[in-house]
Parts: sequence; structure tokens; C-alpha cells
Amino acid sequence: MINDYINTVFNMDCLEGMKGMPDNSVDLVIADPPYNLSKGAKWKWDNSVVLKGMGGNWNKVMVDWDNMSFEDYWNFTIQWITEVKRILKPTGSVWIFGTYHNMGIINVICQMLEVEIINEIVWFKRNAFPNLSGRRFTASHETILWAHTGGKKRQYYYDYEYIKNTDFPEDLIKQPGKQMRTVWDIPNNKSKEELAYGKHPTQKPIRLLKRIIMASSKEGDMVFTPFSGSGSECVAAKMCGRNYCGFEINKEYYTISLERLIHCERENVQISLFGKGMCEDNANGTGN
Repeated sequence: MINDYINTVFNMDCLEGMKGMPDNSVDLVIADPPYNLSKGAKWKWDNSVVLKGMGGNWNKVMVDWDNMSFEDYWNFTIQWITEVKRILKPTGSVWIFGTYHNMGIINVICQMLEVEIINEIVWFKRNAFPNLSGRRFTASHETILWAHTGGKKRQYYYDYEYIKNTDFPEDLIKQPGKQMRTVWDIPNNKSKEELAYGKHPTQKPIRLLKRIIMASSKEGDMVFTPFSGSGSECVAAKMCGRNYCGFEINKEYYTISLERLIHCERENVQISLFGKGMCEDNANGTGN
């Protein structure tokens, strides 16, 4: 029963967790899978060494969840997209984050599994971290695929009027009253509240996730995230009046997500009593 999953985050592998979810039970999926971008490396700041112009040095620290061979990553991606396709309603859709490191694989697998891509969104991060090597252009965007599983009828939900007519002042590309284009100018900075209980190395800003949720789901819909990390997708869903469900295999990030959701629940109570709070929804809110 899908009711067993509503408004719950589970500390478990998403491949195992999704097996128990009913077919055609989810309205929206937001997937931020491991990018496998540096064979298990994340970056850690080390102030013991001064790098001219940067104030420090960067060292690699290995993490298992982002360390797969090409074959393992290929098979892993097939498995989780297959499950996502099964649990999505015909009226639902899925958003998948990635970079050039993994998006080619995801694109091909979506076509193999007949998951039709609706749009490719370029998330432009104007405050992206500078390039340290001086040997390449500074990476300042990520790719987001928006796809559906509803076949030729294309029944997926899209709130065209909301996206067209809502003011997004932080986005210097979107013009008021004009159609939104596939390049989104959304800064990657997070509010203090988003980081208050800890952070994830690939944590997405609430304002970005709220745009996705408001564009492609309705109030009361079920938003599912197979890689919930520190819980940003679930928090954003709650802020937008949606139900949520997530799986996170890492205990530390799972705990952070629970603390954030408890805080959001507390703030929602304050909203009902006093009319405002952290989780009060608006088009451009950052969760602060």
C-alpha cells in the first residue's frame, strides 16, 4: 500500500525500497543519483596550505557511494530507472540531475526503456566555484532531464500558467509573463536554515526544487526521491503542500533529513498559528 510510504524517509537502498512500492503510485520523481564523476572523490578544504588567490588547498577524500565501474554504474542506472518507470503514474513525470560525467548514460538508458524525454534543462549557476587547475573552462551548469512514461498520450502534468506568469526575480533569464525557457538562472547558494542540521556534498537549493515541484505536480500529489540525501526534495515537497517519500542509504544524511523535516513540521504549526514561518510557500522562497 502506498499509504505505508507517504511522508516518510527510509534509511535503506533505493533499489530494495522501491521493490515494495505499488505500480503507478507516484505523481512526481526527483532523482539526484550519484554522478560517478570522480571515481569516489569529493573535495575537502584544507586551510593548512595557502593557494595563491584561493586561501587554501583541495584534497580528495574517497566515498563509496560515488565510486562505481562503468559497468556497475550502467547496471545500477538501468535498475533504478526501471523501478521509477514502474511506480510512476501515467500522468506523472521524473526529473533527473546530472553532468556530462553521467548524463550520456542516463539519456541512452531512458531511450532504451522508453522513458520519453520532455525537456533538457540547463541549470546555470552564476556563482559556481572557480576552476582550480586553470586547464579548462569553469563548470557553471548542471543538466536536468525532464521525462515521462505515459506513452504517446503524453498525459504528464505541467502547470504552464504558473510557470509563465509567476515572477522569479532571482532568475535573470526568465522574463515576467513570458514562457520559461530551458536555461534556468538559479544561484546555488543555500540559506542558513537549509544547512542548519548539516549538509550533503551535492545538496540542491530549495528554490530550484520548488520550481520543479510547482511546475509538474499538484497540491496533495506524491513526490518521491530515490536518493534523498539530506532531505531537500522532501522538505521542498512539504513546503509546496505535497506528500513525499524518500530513500537514503547513508545514515548521516538520513539523520539530517529527519531533523530538517521535523523542523519544517514545527514551522508549519507556527504558520497555522501565526501566519508565517520557514515553510511558508512562495514562488521564490529559499526556505528561510
